Amino acid sequence: MERNWDDLRLFLAVAREQSLSAAGKLLRLDPATLGRRMARLEKSLQTGLFVKSPQGYALTDAGVQLLARAEAAEQAMRIASAGVAAPSDRLSGQIRLGAPDGCANFLLPQVCARIVTDNPDLDIQIVALPRVFNLSRREADMAIGVSAPTAGRLLVQKVTDYHLHLAASESYLAAHSAIASVDDLAAHRLVGYIPDMIFDRELDYLAELGVSRVPLASNSVSVQVQMIRQGGGVGVVHDFCLPAAPGIRLILEDAVSLTRSFYLIRHMDDQRNLRLTRFAEMLSAGLRAEVGRAEAKT
Repeated sequence: MERNWDDLRLFLAVAREQSLSAAGKLLRLDPATLGRRMARLEKSLQTGLFVKSPQGYALTDAGVQLLARAEAAEQAMRIASAGVAAPSDRLSGQIRLGAPDGCANFLLPQVCARIVTDNPDLDIQIVALPRVFNLSRREADMAIGVSAPTAGRLLVQKVTDYHLHLAASESYLAAHSAIASVDDLAAHRLVGYIPDMIFDRELDYLAELGVSRVPLASNSVSVQVQMIRQGGGVGVVHDFCLPAAPGIRLILEDAVSLTRSFYLIRHMDDQRNLRLTRFAEMLSAGLRAEVGRAEAKT
């Protein structure tokens, strides 16, 4: 059984990544070795599982059938490993969490540090990327998003609201004309997202202000905050970023005040996994508390 599950585990990675090299990186296994393991699995099953091409590994009909069975086995293993531990028991093992980089940089370090302090045998991996995570391919055990997905077999829970305002550095404001209204922004340099790399409409803040040109742009919240800190211009910032960004001042607070939300997203198959459910509860409570604490300082 152990050997069979190990073969399925490797097969899942190749099927999801559609590449020996990408799956090898994920598994920390040499691609050539992984290729031999897949060939051995196909031989043992007496059927081809992949169509190999320069573009990667695509599943055959037999591969699609095995994928469904392998994912069912994976879920059974997750449930078994979760066990029936009492809620007071500490968490252990590894949990990978995907999050947009603003949340990952300014909130999750504090939240996750507290969780692992209380659960010293737990390993938390934060994958900070400005995009949507594919939980069906198991890129992460769960993810935080800025909108609630409506497709896929997902569990979606609203965690908390957060707030954003226009801001600029003290040095920029001292060197440029006063900003008394939204119309005054036309005379100022704007900092924001790269327009064609906005992966969620909830992040298109400047469009709401009628801004069409962004002279200083990045797909990263952290980079935008640093641009503003360095006197690059005026931009929309998360209020929870400000305690970590001295020298930035909010402007036009009454005229421009945005509210967005964080959602915790999990795969539907994990709803009976007690371990992941307990971690989700800790994470949600920690995020709510950290957003409240950080915003109270602004």
